[in-house]
Amino acid sequence: MVNSTNGNIELITLIETIADNKFILGDRLVEVGVSGPDLEATLAAIAMAQSELGHARLLYNWGTNLKSGKGSKKEVKEQTGKAFGSIVQIGEWIQLIAGLYSMNTALNILITALTSHQKGSEIELQFNKLAREQLEHILYSKNWALKLLNDGGSIPARFGRAFKLCEQEITTWLKQVENNRVLIENEILPVNSNLVNSYKEALIPRLRDGEIINAR
Repeated sequence: MVNSTNGNIELITLIETIADNKFILGDRLVEVGVSGPDLEATLAAIAMAQSELGHARLLYNWGTNLKSGKGSKKEVKEQTGKAFGSIVQIGEWIQLIAGLYSMNTALNILITALTSHQKGSEIELQFNKLAREQLEHILYSKNWALKLLNDGGSIPARFGRAFKLCEQEITTWLKQVENNRVLIENEILPVNSNLVNSYKEALIPRLRDGEIINAR
């Protein structure tokens, strides 16, 4: 699967970046989700929090195994420092939905590229464990994103700006990943994976086109 030490290091960095953002999202889904706009939203947020934290634990343990070659598991109490600032700074519902939708949409694009290029490998096995729940999270956050975009007053513009902050970090990261020569040379990612373009194409058109950002 990975043909060099550098390839292993880059894969671990990729795994930990995904895990860190999922860990923070899980934490924010608990902290912010309990004050959701209605009971259904709150219960769904708490359920998704458990999934995100479970995904993070799975990925952290995989990263640890790649580092040490051992099957030991450790309790995760904090991220490794690779979570994006816009995700860490989530403090209210609009930011939570923006972060959840942008991050999980991007991760779905990346995971699809990884697993389709690594059929039958450990990469496919590990990521397939969380792929189904990932899609459920995208559906939930996309539906809420549409609600916020179609709401009244300043809410659509506030959501658009919160989303843009997340998107800027995410697209910068995806560009770095798709151009990572070590990942490509070790056949972890395909050549010309076009992660950024695929991510943008997957977005709600109003967010992709940026028309809502400067609305009043």
